[in-house]
Amino acid sequence: MSEHLFSRDPIVVAKHCQNWVESIIVRFNICPFAKAELEQQTVDYHVVKQGDFESYVKATLTQCQYLDNNVDISTSLVIYPDPELDFETYLDLLVITEQIMSDAGYDGIYQLASFHPDYCFEGSDTDDAANFTNRAPYPVLHLIREDHITKVLSDFVKPEQIPARNIEFTRRKGYQKMADALAQCYKL
Repeated sequence: MSEHLFSRDPIVVAKHCQNWVESIIVRFNICPFAKAELEQQTVDYHVVKQGDFESYVKATLTQCQYLDNNVDISTSLVIYPDPELDFETYLDLLVITEQIMSDAGYDGIYQLASFHPDYCFEGSDTDDAANFTNRAPYPVLHLIREDHITKVLSDFVKPEQIPARNIEFTRRKGYQKMADALAQCYKL
């Protein structure tokens, strides 16, 4: 992980992630729905104070409750600016958080998408450019309202092809161009 690039300042961290959403997710059309959310200002960037594993799980659950009470927010990026949160530990966080959300009754309400600076799909090489479809400046758990995504997908032709299109696109761009684009997100 690019530990030296991590910031602990919540404003800086949020700005890095906003840069990522704008310059990679929207510009490269990784998520064809993100542009509308940005334009409508319905994206929340929630930076979690560095803590322990349990506090990280709790932070995401608390953000679910926040979304429950703020229906005008479509999606929330729960950001963990912790250079100690390596990819394997992050995957554990993802699995446990999904289970805790399910236990809390959030199945069918919120969906989790996962992003990490060192994201690597199972069976992929770490230098496969396709990994950049899920790489972000910091570890992120992305909470998405399921009813909203269902509605958006119903208006989209062949949404099941989005992941394959993203993999093809990032591989065509190449590892170095994608790595450079991600590195640019840290500039303010």
